[in-house]
Amino acid sequence: MNKSIADIRKDYQLQSLLETDVADNPFEQFSRWWNDAIKSELDEVNAMTLATASAAGMPSARIVLLKSASTDGFVFFTNYNSHKGKELEENPFGCLVFFWKELERQIRITGGIEKVSAAESDEYFYSRPEGSRIGAWASPQSSVIPSRETIETNIVKYEKEFTGTEITRPPHWGGYIVKPTLIEFWQGRPNRLHDRVQYSKLQDGIWSIERLAP
Repeated sequence: MNKSIADIRKDYQLQSLLETDVADNPFEQFSRWWNDAIKSELDEVNAMTLATASAAGMPSARIVLLKSASTDGFVFFTNYNSHKGKELEENPFGCLVFFWKELERQIRITGGIEKVSAAESDEYFYSRPEGSRIGAWASPQSSVIPSRETIETNIVKYEKEFTGTEITRPPHWGGYIVKPTLIEFWQGRPNRLHDRVQYSKLQDGIWSIERLAP
């Protein structure tokens, strides 16, 4: 390696984030930053890291895609039998992280996670391209398989099975909603003295706003 890993750094200078600038609740603040990200035409703007943990506390993380956001929470879809699905069955809590490097911004969302309704899972599933719907049947997500041929064989199998009929949603596939109790907004600043504003949900449903040290 020609350059030391420790020497790689970027100084953030685009914007600031003050308590006087943020919305009264984190969902409105998320909406503001989301709209900024959309206007900036960021690639894969809805990509977010999902961190989960087993019942024993062993963590794991991966990238998933945000599919809807509201005051109820943040929704993504997956295979319920996947590694993350099994962890959420054991330990229904997790954390989402968005990092929009072009805007020098990060959002961290922590809370409980539960399945969305079957109706909501159906609505999204039937909006997906046909290939993606077949893929939900063809892939035993997170399972060890002998080769790529296993997937290709399954695709052919289910394409034949659903020929001339609607591709239904597999019972092992659907959505989860992250219901936040804490949301942190991070704005990069010079000299690593970043702005960090945290919303914490209180028992009465009100959100407290605090500044965190960088």
